[in-house]
Amino acid sequence: MSIKQDNIDMARVGPGTVMGNFMREYWIPAAKSSELGNDGTPMRLMLLGEKLIAFRDSSGRVGVMDHLCPHRCASLVLGRNEENGIRCIYHGWKFDVDGNCVDMPSVAPSQDFKEKVKAKAYKAVDRNGIIWVYMGPRKQPPPLPKIEATLLLDSEVDISFTQRDCNWLQALEGDIDTSHFGFLHVGHLDPENVPVGHPLEHTASERAPEYHVSDAPWGTTYGAYRTVKPQTTYWRFANYMFPFWTQTPQGEFPINIQARAWVPLDDEHVMMIFWRTKSIGGGTGQPLKDGKPLGGSKPQPDYLPISTEWLGRYRVKANESNDWLIDREAQRTNRIYSGIDNIGLQDQAVTESMGAITNHEHEHLGPGDLMISRTRRRVLKAARAFQEGTAPVGVDQPEVLAEARSGYFEAHESVEWQKGYADQMSTAKRVIA
Repeated sequence: MSIKQDNIDMARVGPGTVMGNFMREYWIPAAKSSELGNDGTPMRLMLLGEKLIAFRDSSGRVGVMDHLCPHRCASLVLGRNEENGIRCIYHGWKFDVDGNCVDMPSVAPSQDFKEKVKAKAYKAVDRNGIIWVYMGPRKQPPPLPKIEATLLLDSEVDISFTQRDCNWLQALEGDIDTSHFGFLHVGHLDPENVPVGHPLEHTASERAPEYHVSDAPWGTTYGAYRTVKPQTTYWRFANYMFPFWTQTPQGEFPINIQARAWVPLDDEHVMMIFWRTKSIGGGTGQPLKDGKPLGGSKPQPDYLPISTEWLGRYRVKANESNDWLIDREAQRTNRIYSGIDNIGLQDQAVTESMGAITNHEHEHLGPGDLMISRTRRRVLKAARAFQEGTAPVGVDQPEVLAEARSGYFEAHESVEWQKGYADQMSTAKRVIA
């Protein structure tokens, strides 16, 4: 097919689209458990181009359903969350978390037909601080995914949400593009100022790594490598996992339990959810030889207040309207290579600057983009195969995702890349046995 059609099939996620139908087969992390209180205010929730509401009933159960009341299509966002159900304020019809109409007070008892009315509702579960939603057609949803980071307890994990104004794949690709790190994030870094053992020691000294890339049971994987001393190779492994997950090499391989979900809200907006074990420690913010922190390593961006708009959750203040708060003086003086003072914002700026949906016909991919091109082919092939009747990868084998791990390590130059990965996995700290 044409690149133009490939773009459409990869980026579009609404009902009936190639990628949208594919993604609906998987469980989707959608919100923090803490965003919904018993009998609390219903929350607008956009997922895969559908306008939904989420609420927690009197018994603590979570409901996720179409925001339009099936009676006259008034929005249930305005509804009364009371007595184990959401009641439309227009005529008082009430629905439980499964979408069943349980009360029809505006209809005479002799004419009541509530057993024939059902709101479009999706299965939702609460696990380890996150609300998960299954939007597919199965009457019995598949098992929840066994991605290690998502199984960590609240006391063991940090979870953050950030919305981006671009399509899901465009945002995700920044996580599987390792060569940009030495420029966008640390282009101003002087190798002579980096202490031995610092996480950026090898990135600063060699900004053009070589790669091995391959398909994996969970999606795709790469091993980026540099020769860092006699007979020693420095490896950075990262993964794409179906349908919208990544793992990046942001810590030492044995303890780097982390994952990101790039959840499509619609075709042009994505929610990044980041799980990271608290035990990783270190990071690029460690001091340099001169005692100063790395420029551009501000721990957190500034967020706008959460609003009740469809796209009103977890938005950063930096956006295209203010040039992502770029500091041109910091850029000119090389205090911060990009001029943007946060690693996440740096990624956000470049991916959003491409436009809401990148036209891949304008690209000229190079050797450093092997993981990008491999992943595009892999996800597109899987989604189209599902359209033709092939089972979606990993949906019914959630343990496959547990075998994916990212991180960095050193090994003797004679160790083959996939053997090095297997050796590291055999000694890694595991959440799942």
